[in-house]
Amino acid sequence: MVSKKVFITWNEFHRDTQFLSWALPDKKWKGIIGVARGGLVPASILARSLNIRLVETVCISSYDDKTNTQLPAKVLKHISKEDEGEGWLVVDDLVDQGTTAKIVKEMLPKAHYAAVYAKKKGKTFVDSYASEINAWIVFPWEEDAPERLFSYASG
Repeated sequence: MVSKKVFITWNEFHRDTQFLSWALPDKKWKGIIGVARGGLVPASILARSLNIRLVETVCISSYDDKTNTQLPAKVLKHISKEDEGEGWLVVDDLVDQGTTAKIVKEMLPKAHYAAVYAKKKGKTFVDSYASEINAWIVFPWEEDAPERLFSYASG
């Protein structure tokens, strides 16, 4: 089990998502599918960066927010495409052990699956990722992200 924590700031996350956009194949995507909840933020950033207007979601729960432990994955909202996802970009914030990626790849076997961060065990389940991090990642939108990571313009 990974014991060290890495705290990601909003600026770092935006930068790393931009790095992910550069790692993607240069093509015109039919649309983007964010894996809710963590994939919603990078899906929004990538949709703007890549000029994608069609944004959809697939919802899968696999973590207990209170204990930060992985649970059996549960699909809360399915997604299906007639073309098995061909030409679609699926994005998540993190691929850990590949549990979520496997489920989505069964739904959309021809989609391009990308994650901003990949752990060693999970990186083989995605087609593209920006950075490999083998630690517990605390994202800026999570409750236990330190307040010092947030800055606001004063006026």
